[in-house]
Amino acid sequence: MNALPLARGRAGGAGLVVLAALAAAVITLAVVAVTGKAPASQAQQVQQIAAGLHCPICKDLSVADSPATLAQQMRQQIAQEVSAGESPDQIRAGFVAAYGDSVLMSPPRRGLAGTAYFLPALVLLAGLIAAGALLRRWLRTPRADPAAADSGPPLSAAQRRAVARAVARLREEEPG
Repeated sequence: MNALPLARGRAGGAGLVVLAALAAAVITLAVVAVTGKAPASQAQQVQQIAAGLHCPICKDLSVADSPATLAQQMRQQIAQEVSAGESPDQIRAGFVAAYGDSVLMSPPRRGLAGTAYFLPALVLLAGLIAAGALLRRWLRTPRADPAAADSGPPLSAAQRRAVARAVARLREEEPG
């Protein structure tokens, strides 16, 4: 009987190890996603910056993908500013100053729009905590003994005597 709690304790440790490994993998993926590599050439930098800006004329396309004249002018301006040595953040800030936050393909990391970056991580963390709590609760819940579940309530002394008499009669009636 004492082996069951010991086995459940080992399973709980294994479950926590699995949860820790899962959390480490998620953190690693998040770090890789946030710290991507910088483009090597000026053309790639222009493409990357233009891809991060909405075309003010055709709202469903980026400046990099839009055939509009304004988008072509914006790409030329980006190329000039990259050649002048401005950083991508400075270039984006100039377009935000001219067109507002709506020119950005992704929401800014501040204010209410910043929740788009942090809410998924919070939901994932809450899910991991809930899964850990449920796993811990499941592993700590005592399992019912199947033999005890089939036996029903305990018999009184009179009931035991009646069962013993019935078994004795059956044995007397057995051919044999």
